Amino acid sequence: MHNNLIILAGGASSRMKKPTTTDTLSKEEIQQANIRSKGLIGVGANGRPLMDYLLYNAKQAGYKNVYIVISEQGGLFKEFYGSNDSDNDFNGLNISFAIQYIMPGREKPSGTADALFQAVEQYPHLNKEYYTVCNSDNLYSTEALYALRNTNHPNAFIAYDRDAFDFPLERISRFAVAQIDTHNFLIGIIEKPSLDEVDTYKDVERKIRVSMNAFKFDGGMLYPYIKNCPFHPKRNEKELPTALLNMIKKHPQKTIGIPRSEHVPDLTAKEDISAVKEYLKRHYTQLDWEA
Repeated sequence: MHNNLIILAGGASSRMKKPTTTDTLSKEEIQQANIRSKGLIGVGANGRPLMDYLLYNAKQAGYKNVYIVISEQGGLFKEFYGSNDSDNDFNGLNISFAIQYIMPGREKPSGTADALFQAVEQYPHLNKEYYTVCNSDNLYSTEALYALRNTNHPNAFIAYDRDAFDFPLERISRFAVAQIDTHNFLIGIIEKPSLDEVDTYKDVERKIRVSMNAFKFDGGMLYPYIKNCPFHPKRNEKELPTALLNMIKKHPQKTIGIPRSEHVPDLTAKEDISAVKEYLKRHYTQLDWEA
């Protein structure tokens, strides 16, 4: 088992900042959505952010060291989780921050692979260890995080059953599909497959599997692929799935898909805020950090 969790929270949140027609949000919620990182939007009890719940699940799963990758303007994270650059105590978790700097000539961060690369450059011991990586705007369950921490495979991802998500079908259809073999090893990631071809990617359980960017990595194995990750030709970002696909070309059958069937609350756009608030009310009556 490993004890390291890296949370990616340095993105530009451009979809969250887009205007919305929903009338379910307060002025304060809209303001937070426009200026805060998505993981810091106050969707929980007493206005606490989604990040609280992700950290709570991480602690329940046994993680000890958490590295939050923030932007150069991410100082609000330190108001919530510790004023020091590293080794802050937050309810028994050791919280450190890495900064994703914007590359010269760009106006926004360079993507998730770049975020992870900058984090391990700032904490190079991670390149000799295993670690879990996840988004800050998804609430992964304790069980999913524990599965990544517990697996004996050097690299892994949670292979979610697409039909278990509580999202509109139109939204689900935009998710990239994970192509895995009969032993659940990752073969490829298929972006927006057509309805005609999507059934060809069902696994041995006849499930369509997707990734919600929850991974475990062998730091040393992944490092050259995040360092040399190319920009996506359309989105112009260095994306973690691209680095992963390049890695499995050289290291086949080294990345296992861990099947799970459950919903993953997600804060992508303003329209998601009300749904996440309702989910937290139903499933988290309180956070007992000492449990």
